[in-house]
Amino acid sequence: MSVMRASRRSISGLTPATAAALSAAAVLALSACGDGASGTTTEDGRLRVTASFYPMQFLAEEIGGRHAEVSTLTKPGTEPHDLELSPRQTGDLADAGLIVYLKDMQPAVDEAIGQSGAEHVVEASEFTSLEKHGGEEDGHGDEGHEEEEGADGGHEGHDHGGEDGADPHIWLDPVRYAEVAEGVGKAMAEADPDHAGAYEKNAAELADRLRELDGEFAEGLESRRTDTFITTHAAFGYLADRYGLVQESIKGLSPEAEPSAARMQQLQDIAEDDGVTTVFFETLVSDKTARTLAGDLGLATDVLDPIEGVTDKSKGDDYFGIMEANLGALQRALGAK
Repeated sequence: MSVMRASRRSISGLTPATAAALSAAAVLALSACGDGASGTTTEDGRLRVTASFYPMQFLAEEIGGRHAEVSTLTKPGTEPHDLELSPRQTGDLADAGLIVYLKDMQPAVDEAIGQSGAEHVVEASEFTSLEKHGGEEDGHGDEGHEEEEGADGGHEGHDHGGEDGADPHIWLDPVRYAEVAEGVGKAMAEADPDHAGAYEKNAAELADRLRELDGEFAEGLESRRTDTFITTHAAFGYLADRYGLVQESIKGLSPEAEPSAARMQQLQDIAEDDGVTTVFFETLVSDKTARTLAGDLGLATDVLDPIEGVTDKSKGDDYFGIMEANLGALQRALGAK
C-alpha cells in the first residue's frame, strides 16, 4: 500500500511517462495485497465459486470437491426470494472464478450479475426445461377444481415466476436437478481446465445419485390413497409433475403473497373432495396461514421443505437428507404404502 501513498505525494513532480509507470506499479502492488496471484482462485489454487443460494451452493460444493472454494450470497436462514445484496457482495462478484445462479429466483442477484462483468457465469435453468406452475390464481375456483394440462402432463397456471411466468424451483425434481448438475460440472471444467476431469467425474456421480433418488420417490409414492397435497407456496410443481401428484398452494409462487378469502374457501373444498389429510408448511417462512387452514379443517400439519436454505430447523443436513424427509412426509400425507 506504501507505493500508492508515494505516488500520491510525488507524482506531480514527475514526467508523464514516469508518472504513468509509477501509477501502474501502484495498481500491481494493490493487486498483490489480494488473495493470491488471481482473484478468481485462492492462494492454494482452488477455484473461487460464488453461488446464489443453497441449491446452487450444494451443486458447486459436491462437484468442486477439494478443487473449489464455494461461497453463497444467501446466508442460512434467509428467505432467498427476499435477498438484498450489500455493495461489497456486488463488487466481489467480478472476482469470482465462476458464478452459479438461477435466474428469476432472486431479482437482486440477477441484476448484480448482469452488472458484474464476471467472465465465467453459469445459469442453471439453461441445462433443463422450465414449466409454468400456478397457485392461488390457477383458476380452480372458476373451473371446479380442474386444471389445464401442460404438454408433459403437468399443470399450468398463470404467470408467477420470471418474465415468462416460468417456475424456477427445478431442484425439487431430482431428474432436472441431475441435468443441472451435469451442466454445472462442464462449466466448472471450462472455468478451471486443470481440474476438468475431477469436476466432470464428480458431476456424473452426483447426477447418478439424483437419479437414484428419483427412483426412490417413484417407488415410494406409487401406491397412494390420494394425489393431492396442500402446501404454503407453489414450490413443488416440478416434483408434482414428475410423480403424478397435484400441488395446491396457499400463496402461489411467492411465499410472501397473502391468499384471498376465495382461495381459502377453494382449499377447503379441495381438501374435502380429495381426502387431503395434511397441510404442509416450511421452515423459512411463517407457518401461520397453513396452521390456520389446518385448524379450520381439522387437518394435520407437517413440513414439506422447498430446500431454499438449510438451517438447524431443517429435517436433514443437506439436500439428500431433506429430500428423504420430504418423501416420508408425502408418503404419510398421501397414504402411500
